[in-house]
Amino acid sequence: MASPDTQPKVALIIGAGDATGGAIARRFAREGYITCVTRREADKLQPLIDQITQAGGQAHAFGSDARKEEAVVALIERIEAEVGPIEVMVFNIGANVPCSLLEETARKYFKIWEMACFSAFLNAREVAKRMVGRQRGTMIFTGATAATRGAANFAAFAGAKHALRALAQSAARELGPKNIHVAHVIVDGAIDTEFIRTNWPDKYAEKATDGILNPDHIADNYWHLHSQPRDAWTFELDLRPWSERW
Repeated sequence: MASPDTQPKVALIIGAGDATGGAIARRFAREGYITCVTRREADKLQPLIDQITQAGGQAHAFGSDARKEEAVVALIERIEAEVGPIEVMVFNIGANVPCSLLEETARKYFKIWEMACFSAFLNAREVAKRMVGRQRGTMIFTGATAATRGAANFAAFAGAKHALRALAQSAARELGPKNIHVAHVIVDGAIDTEFIRTNWPDKYAEKATDGILNPDHIADNYWHLHSQPRDAWTFELDLRPWSERW
């Protein structure tokens, strides 16, 4: 059996979109990790795969619904069997959908919770089973401002992100003594994405003065969390532009 030092190192990014998730995947690939990236439609990941491979890295795309238990179980089993042991799992599904409490439907509220919290539980459970056996690993959960305060018209999103933070806290307390680093990142502010550029051009204009978050800089912090020595692990990290009110 290969030693931990000679085995391939795998970073699994759940919810590898065009901004933060993709940047995290590229960052870990740059450090020699085989990046396994997921979203519901695998073909949408091809540009990211091309970026990583053209830069000399290794990457695999998987289409998977993170809310479905059988799909998650199959995904983790396949990666562990065909690619390598998962050293890092990043959960990066957002579900930021505003709606008035007076107009929110039970179906949409439940769906947002499924996306932002329940799917995190499913993936964390399956990955943790492997990490505990190897007595090493890192799990990082992407949170949001809504994890610490519920804004008007964001009842569903705030409820889900509060629950995600609690899941991460509980996992950190259980798994930390087993040499597994669990961290929760609060991303507080607009991110440089096509969505922000199109829908909030005034906010996007603040990019010129470092007023919105650069996905590559977010990714640098995720790498830093994974690289921390275990005598000084961070559980929660806040990231926000210098000019963001909080």
